[in-house]
Amino acid sequence: MKTNTLSQEAETRLNDFFNNIIDPEDMAKILRQVNFILALGVMRKHEPLQIGVTNFEENYYFLNELAEILNPYFSEE
Repeated sequence: MKTNTLSQEAETRLNDFFNNIIDPEDMAKILRQVNFILALGVMRKHEPLQIGVTNFEENYYFLNELAEILNPYFSEE
């Protein structure tokens, strides 16, 4: 897995985005909804063809990971 550090500008922009534009929990909810809709569309359209399944699986995983970081859905209480 590749790890990069964010530039100061990127950190500032992300903080501004999540503090002034959208709540992280709302963003996580949106990511999960969009991910579900995209997955459903791809599966319905390409299920018999199996086109781009590996790339799609990776993208699905990374979007879910981002949503989990923003708002842990499976966190222990």
